[in-house]
Amino acid sequence: MTEPRLSFKEMCAKYDVTPRTLRYYEYIELLSPERVGRARFYGAKELARMTLVMRGRKFGFPLEEIRQWLMIRENDGDEAQMRNWLELADRQLGELEDQRRQLDETLTELKEMRDVTARSLG
Repeated sequence: MTEPRLSFKEMCAKYDVTPRTLRYYEYIELLSPERVGRARFYGAKELARMTLVMRGRKFGFPLEEIRQWLMIRENDGDEAQMRNWLELADRQLGELEDQRRQLDETLTELKEMRDVTARSLG
């Protein structure tokens, strides 16, 4: 049984990315599709990598950090990649908590200013 392959257009649709984004991910070596003439095809490995890229972006990781993390598996194996992931995740969780705290402070201040203004209007 052959593995499923997606065309360039199908890949864009599946992951809801623009063609420009997908070409950029290839340019910075996040993805390496199979090429047949001018056509590109994405197999199971590339689908898995794209899923990880999209998840990494959702969690706020920079593309270069995602690329380096994906390379760890190829160079050093699964265990090294998982250990690195734990470090990255712990760091990102701390950064997101800081952002949440700052956002909560900003929301509180804005609500207070809004309420003061509303009361002054009567």
